[in-house]
Amino acid sequence: MAEHNALGEWGERVAREYLLRQGYAIGAENTRIGKAEIDFIAIKDDRIVFVEVKTRTTDFVDPSEAVDLAKMRRLARAADTYIRSMNILHEPQFDVITIIGNPAADPSTAVIEHYPDAFRPPLSTR
Repeated sequence: MAEHNALGEWGERVAREYLLRQGYAIGAENTRIGKAEIDFIAIKDDRIVFVEVKTRTTDFVDPSEAVDLAKMRRLARAADTYIRSMNILHEPQFDVITIIGNPAADPSTAVIEHYPDAFRPPLSTR
């Protein structure tokens, strides 16, 4: 397995445990819809939450910068497809979780930043 894949899987495990501690009910993980993959689909309060996780080993570059406009559009399209196909009535929310750490170290040393309701879906121009 490629090193970046192992890092991403570790980050998602850390994020999963974090979300559960925060009271999120995780319904699906690594859901592929079209060209997009949604890391977590969860319920929190009265919202359906689509969570994107970005993991890095260093804070040299802010991991949240990887969630650019193109990524937001792909996530929004995938979320819209999911909501329509499952007939979901909850209000959608898009969260971003960044994790900086090393899989070889104790997971409790990971630096976790959670951005609830991080963005609104960009308007489509098509």
